[in-house]
Amino acid sequence: MMIDAQGNELTGATAEAADLYEAAVNAFNIYRGDPVALADRAIDAAPEFAMAYILKAYLFGLATEPEATTMAKATLGTVKALRLSDREASHVVALDLLLAGEWTAAAIALDRHNADHSRDIVALQSGHLMDFYRAGTRGLRDRIGRVLPKWSADTPGYSILLGMLAFGLEETGDYRRAEDVGRQALHLQPLDCWAHHAVAHVMEMQGRAEDGLGWMIAREPHWSGDDNFFQVHNWWHRSLCHFELGQADAVLALYDGPIRQDRSQVALDMVDASALLWRLHLSGHDVGDRWQELASAWDSHADGRTYPFNDWHAAMAYLGADRHKDVDRILTAYRAGAATSEAATWGTRTALPLVEGFAAFWRGDYRTAADLLHGARFIANSFGGSHAQRDIIDWTLTEAALRGNMTGMAEALASERLALKPHSPVNRSFLNRARANAAPEQRAA
Repeated sequence: MMIDAQGNELTGATAEAADLYEAAVNAFNIYRGDPVALADRAIDAAPEFAMAYILKAYLFGLATEPEATTMAKATLGTVKALRLSDREASHVVALDLLLAGEWTAAAIALDRHNADHSRDIVALQSGHLMDFYRAGTRGLRDRIGRVLPKWSADTPGYSILLGMLAFGLEETGDYRRAEDVGRQALHLQPLDCWAHHAVAHVMEMQGRAEDGLGWMIAREPHWSGDDNFFQVHNWWHRSLCHFELGQADAVLALYDGPIRQDRSQVALDMVDASALLWRLHLSGHDVGDRWQELASAWDSHADGRTYPFNDWHAAMAYLGADRHKDVDRILTAYRAGAATSEAATWGTRTALPLVEGFAAFWRGDYRTAADLLHGARFIANSFGGSHAQRDIIDWTLTEAALRGNMTGMAEALASERLALKPHSPVNRSFLNRARANAAPEQRAA
């Protein structure tokens, strides 16, 4: 029986197929190269190699894209006809839940899986991504903490666990440990762009824009290669540093360059592009016809069903491109949808008020936008992305309060932001504008 690098049995594998599978897992671990192509080569070499199919199903199922989800379901169907070990059958249970839109149930299934199979790195990384997509901050940290004592620095993939732990520590607010663990992971594996982005998140959350810019520039050769699946998201992080430093020209240059020059159709990349253009719009910058290109790219993804976090970002692009019928299409889908899965519930409970709030902001109905977003920001942690990505809700809410002459709310929100990032020029500008809008007697007080 063949085994993987961590000692897990690989049903149906040959020596050649096992080597190709290991290369695919390594590519998945550091988000470089083409793990799907490598998994396919492993399948070609050993057509009954269960874990090669399982890895491929995770790669497609975690893409949060309609077409990829369809391909994941087909791959999983093939897996079910194969001879499986107990570990591999446990993966099938988690995949069934994931592909039914039950993200939390799938994540919990992998929690239980890793209690018995603590060195299954595919399960750990897939579960970590499920935690990310469902905004499960505690899971991002504790999933790794539960198994780390069963690993050592000599275990292949140990640095990858440290990179995931660093991100979990950052999302739970333990910034000092997050940065230390992230740097340790990168010392062991400099190409781990997930660990790199965990440290970038620390600097973003602490308002260390100059440190963040230095971090991105110094390590650019490690994360910016064409074969790096995560490079656009890291360019987005660099753009946030430029934003904080008031360098909008640099943000636009990055958008037109490495962020959108290849017109990526990957949902993760388009989420970053939408969020960046929206921030530029909030800051009063004309982004020209960039919205039109991005809105067209969203057409094959924004189905009002698969992953609501993506639909919300698609709606930003549709608003910018004056394609209000497509915004209405998304809203109609969520208003009519039945809560048949967790993903569907995210749509009706979370995406619906966010899209409605952003649409109200775009048409200048700032008080309605503020009413919707003030409540929505507290439920947004039920789905999608990181604190840094969801900050666009609070940013838009604060801007709505300012433009809607809700001076008390605007000042309160600006003060809230400054309490977290006291050196942020963006947050200081919010407070200055709120106070400038106040009545003379309020300013005197």
